[in-house]
Amino acid sequence: MITAISQSTQPGTLPDWRQGLRDAVTDAHELLALVGLPELANRLPAADAGFALKVTRSFIRRMRRRDPRDPLLLQVLPVLAELDEVPGFTDDAVGDLDAIEGHGVLHKYQGRALLIAAGSCAVNCRYCFRRHFPYAEELAAGHAWYEALKCLKADPSIGEVILSGGDPLVLSTKKLKDFTDGLRDVPQVTRLRIHSRLPVVLPERIDAAFCTWLAELPLQRVVVIHANHANELDATVAAACARMQAAGITLFNQSVLLRGVNDSADALVDLSERLFAIGVLPYYLHQLDRVRGTAHFEVPDARARELAHAMRSRLPGFLVPRLVREVAGEDSKHPL
Repeated sequence: MITAISQSTQPGTLPDWRQGLRDAVTDAHELLALVGLPELANRLPAADAGFALKVTRSFIRRMRRRDPRDPLLLQVLPVLAELDEVPGFTDDAVGDLDAIEGHGVLHKYQGRALLIAAGSCAVNCRYCFRRHFPYAEELAAGHAWYEALKCLKADPSIGEVILSGGDPLVLSTKKLKDFTDGLRDVPQVTRLRIHSRLPVVLPERIDAAFCTWLAELPLQRVVVIHANHANELDATVAAACARMQAAGITLFNQSVLLRGVNDSADALVDLSERLFAIGVLPYYLHQLDRVRGTAHFEVPDARARELAHAMRSRLPGFLVPRLVREVAGEDSKHPL
């Protein structure tokens, strides 16, 4: 039986999201036991293939029991294929390291800067394009954001700041507010974008304090969530999105095309429909970043284009995410 995350003692309040992080499953044998698949233990790689397993119990509760092909389980369970050395798959497929301007600030695209706000996540997705990133050396939140803010202030071309990671929402709201308070001295920044998986995998993170902080910001506010399959989007996620909408936040979703997870027209159409039903617009459908340890998830470009065509034929245009690949050194995402 999958145990529930501890509930708050006060009626009407959300469970404490920090407890949800502390309760995350970090042992693959425990995960398999929770979903009723202990017999798969002999297929696990040693030491999680060098990339630690981590998944919230909230996310586990949405997995289908006794289904080794469950699309949510496949995103988080370590497999032996991660140990394969595949030509073309490298540690830094998208050129993050070359884009670092210092102190966790990445500058790839005109007018935008991305901050590596945190080095951890609530869920470690096995296809993560930053699974080899040197977080210990590059964290914008270090030293009270001072160096990152200094870097932003020195570049008048930057009008949008993107908080990424890791996942920026593993930081406390107070820590995030410290950063936006510092933006008062960077007047050219008019838009804040947050990329986070927590609204999906730990929706209680979207609590009153978080929504109040964003609602009061004198900036355009965008949150880009990350869901790859409609089964991820249960009532708790819908409620979290509703709380963000009530705070005046624009919501988008980005997905990764993953073999065995969402590489069918039905799965992608269902995802777009479900996203819109909870007030989120599909944004990007990324082709897999070719990071070492992820090759088993790759979908050929020809198949990806077929799926994009199928979505266009079955969905209104505003529900069709743009199929793109990030190419190191290019000045924008590359459409396919």
